[in-house]
Amino acid sequence: MSLSPRFPLFSAGISGAVGVGLGAFGAHALRGTLTELGTRDRWETAVFYQLTHAVALLGIAACLRSARGASVGRFKWATRCWLGGITLFSGSLYVLALSPHAPLWFKIAVPPLGGSLFVLGWLLVAAAAWTKDE
Repeated sequence: MSLSPRFPLFSAGISGAVGVGLGAFGAHALRGTLTELGTRDRWETAVFYQLTHAVALLGIAACLRSARGASVGRFKWATRCWLGGITLFSGSLYVLALSPHAPLWFKIAVPPLGGSLFVLGWLLVAAAAWTKDE
């Protein structure tokens, strides 16, 4: 599957907008619910990681403008990993903030998988830095 160089920029815009929206929603409309459930920190962590990786996607979009050779592929895979991380890590924390009694398998499997995708994405960016452009 080919990934357009514009895709990280598009993804950054959508992820950033959704992250800001969910941050505001949690701070205002869900404030009482999250406080009552004692899960406000989960919501805030989800927003933080989503917005951090939205900004990181902007960095990939900028890097792709001048990248050549194997580093292009590594940046594209980092994009995929970070989008998976946003979906699985941040997404699962949003769910767990509103449903703290989710099944145990969900709690122990989904957030760490998303977090691992974040780490893998960062390692791919590091590998792209050491790739000799052709």
